[in-house]
Amino acid sequence: MTVQNDEILEHIAGTRDQMVDFLAEIVSKKSVTGHERPAQEVVKRKLKSLGLESDVWEPDPDDLRGHPGYFETSSFQKYGYEGRPNVAAIANGSGNGRSLAFSGHIDVVSVEPVSAWTRDPWGAEVEDSRMYGRGTADMKGGVAAFIHAFESLQELGVELAGDLILQTTIEEEDGGVGGLLSTLERGYQPDAAIITEPWMIPNVGIASAGVMYFRITVPGKSAHAARGYKGVNAIGKAYKIYEALDALDQERKARISYEPVLNRDPDAEGNVTNLNVGIINAGDWPSTVPGQAVMECRIGWPPGETRDEVRDQIETAIQNVIRADDWLSSNPPRLEWFGWSADPHELNQDAEIVQLARTKAEAVTNRTGKFIGGDAGLDERFYNLYYDIPCPTLGPKGDNLHGADEYVELDSIVETAQALALIAIDWCGTSE
Repeated sequence: MTVQNDEILEHIAGTRDQMVDFLAEIVSKKSVTGHERPAQEVVKRKLKSLGLESDVWEPDPDDLRGHPGYFETSSFQKYGYEGRPNVAAIANGSGNGRSLAFSGHIDVVSVEPVSAWTRDPWGAEVEDSRMYGRGTADMKGGVAAFIHAFESLQELGVELAGDLILQTTIEEEDGGVGGLLSTLERGYQPDAAIITEPWMIPNVGIASAGVMYFRITVPGKSAHAARGYKGVNAIGKAYKIYEALDALDQERKARISYEPVLNRDPDAEGNVTNLNVGIINAGDWPSTVPGQAVMECRIGWPPGETRDEVRDQIETAIQNVIRADDWLSSNPPRLEWFGWSADPHELNQDAEIVQLARTKAEAVTNRTGKFIGGDAGLDERFYNLYYDIPCPTLGPKGDNLHGADEYVELDSIVETAQALALIAIDWCGTSE
């Protein structure tokens, strides 16, 4: 059966409501990282209704340790992987076409502080062609789009020649080790993949940032505040390290630029790399000189440096403070690298799947897209760095990601589904 592109576009637009209803259902499930099962159950039921048999499994860290992309995520340390399944299903092709995966993460970040929201963060409220709620943009909107793209091709009787893999994964917000890395190691390794992160179709994402977390434990010496001269205030010593890290951050910002980040957000000029001191804990009583301060930090950077190079810069900055301070020289702080430890990646813009994604996205939207990315750590790196599987990003438009009143533009979800359907036909081929 030959189906024209216009028929596909019209069908997807005409069945918009069923896609929006499915999106509302998965948004209503509070799948904060570590608690992904409720949303995965909805996905599994949806795939079953489409005649697909889901592979549902919980990651085994023993199968992943030793992989160059492995690190122990903070969510694994807190929750383990029991009760946190990945879901994948294969729509088998009818011929010898190339395989393609549509992939997205089902976990979302916390909604706190809830008081900042003007809408129910789990209510999936629709207003002015936008759906509001945690995960509407990041990235359940993209998940709904790729499942609807497949459903529409199925309803129209389009038979792909190559396999199409539909998968939803866990813990991307915390590094994706138990999610997409586990999925790839399980054997889901297509000829190409697309992850539907909210990167404002028709833009195509071609890069992710390197991300690392680190912790600095700074010793002081406790004493009664009335006899503070007998103690050493750990906060003051930690502040010296904070100043050094801030100076390093400013130096790096002035030195490093990356065009795909600026294509996404021109206001990011001078801010394409970021070193953030996110947590400081010290002291437990106003009348006591604090004997320890703990700082937890994140550094993110675009392609161009390795993890080792970035680590060396941070360690050097801290060592310079230690050498200049008698107390710290005798009582050196402890530096630990924990949690996120991801290399950046950059995908060749000339890769066939990249060009195909851009061509179809521009045709569907009648707008010109840009190649963007490099300002966040993304699952795409697993495909591109470790398996030589080209994987760009193509997804809907939204805003307030990780913030209050997150939303996705429903028209852009329709456009994303339309583009994905056309990409699947061209990449996988059809049985005719």
